[in-house]
Amino acid sequence: MSPDFSLDPAAPAPRHAPHGLLPPDDPQRASLHNEVHSRPSARIRVPALIVQVAVLNEGVTREMECAHLRRLPGQQGLAPEQLNGNFLRLRYADHTVKWERHTEFTGYVIVQPLPDAALLGAQAPDLLSAPAVAPEWLRGIPGRTVAAIQLALVTGDLSDERALMNLGQTWFGGHTLVASQLGNGHSWALTEFRIGADGFERMLVIAPPGTTDTRAGRITQRLLELETYRLMALRGVPVAKALGPMLSQAESALSDITARLESKSASDQDLLDTLVSLAAQVERATAEHSYRFAATRAYDTLVGQRITELREKAIPGTQMLGEFMQRRLSPAMATVAATGQRLVSLSERISRASALLRTRVDIATEVQNQQLLEKLTRGQELQLRLQSTVEGLSIAAISYYVVSLLLYGGKALKASGVPLNPEIAAGALIPLVLWAVWRTTRRIHERIHAP
Repeated sequence: MSPDFSLDPAAPAPRHAPHGLLPPDDPQRASLHNEVHSRPSARIRVPALIVQVAVLNEGVTREMECAHLRRLPGQQGLAPEQLNGNFLRLRYADHTVKWERHTEFTGYVIVQPLPDAALLGAQAPDLLSAPAVAPEWLRGIPGRTVAAIQLALVTGDLSDERALMNLGQTWFGGHTLVASQLGNGHSWALTEFRIGADGFERMLVIAPPGTTDTRAGRITQRLLELETYRLMALRGVPVAKALGPMLSQAESALSDITARLESKSASDQDLLDTLVSLAAQVERATAEHSYRFAATRAYDTLVGQRITELREKAIPGTQMLGEFMQRRLSPAMATVAATGQRLVSLSERISRASALLRTRVDIATEVQNQQLLEKLTRGQELQLRLQSTVEGLSIAAISYYVVSLLLYGGKALKASGVPLNPEIAAGALIPLVLWAVWRTTRRIHERIHAP
């Protein structure tokens, strides 16, 4: 009897309240409510082979992925609109193909019968001796491979742990394994966490006879997601290592700038140019890699959740999957977290150094402004003194012209027969003329400066 790979029942259609019983629905209500049903687990009957290929989808559109899915038998009429939900499962007589798009990667999962030669007791079996999809179709998946896993689901007696472990090691060709009892003992999961010559890593799940299809589907989904999310989380490690030398150089440069700022051994303009260049370098690194660090934290959180959901129980003498992952993943995640914190701290320190330099420039500017005001004040005082001197000379000059006019007037009167000595009369009027000119000048000043 061939394995039954029937899918989970379709998500129930949303029930709407009778007309008039509730206010109008929010436009997003149905889609948000049905999100819980958007990525259902498959129902898988043991034994089975699950092949997953996860590829980075940067630069790969849904139209390109739809065109590739159309190459499968009977899918020539597949429309791009069917991929809008980021999840699609295609069912055939003896296998299924699942397409699932995430933010950074797209997963393709093929569930098919497990070859009889790959059952428990086989030695390093060839799992893809009869692939459900053409090898050319797998090679043509658009994107770059980030994870490729072959997971075999088999039945076995879980009561004899030593014998079961020996069978598992034989199945993996005698390699050292990492293994756990899942769900506090309802099944076993074994793997070597190595990429084989065919580019796939292998996992083996041993379940007792009578394991339900839904449980097998949940176990499979958790293990595949655990490994895929682990690899996606580790994508932040190369970025962190590449940033290390740049951060060390930038921290050293900032320390030098701070020392020069303290000792006043460089001009403000030189310090400002160096600081601006350093700030631009750090901000560019932050803009380029902040998403990668945030994604790493998110994937690491998902890995922890999937490990918790496995509810592992140790097999004597064997390291558990979660223990193996956390022991090797935690240092890598700590490196990424430390690098991200260094980047944030460096940006904050540059901001503080900029504030110090700005304060020093402001103080220097205030001193220059004060000196300029003092020069302007002294200039105004000199101008007032000069103006007073000029006014004194102006009074004398005006008085001279007035006395001259009076002298000419006296001479005219004498010529007309008036008994008058013009020179004596002009000399006698000089004090009066001086006082009159001075008084007139004062009145003009009072009018000008009057409020």
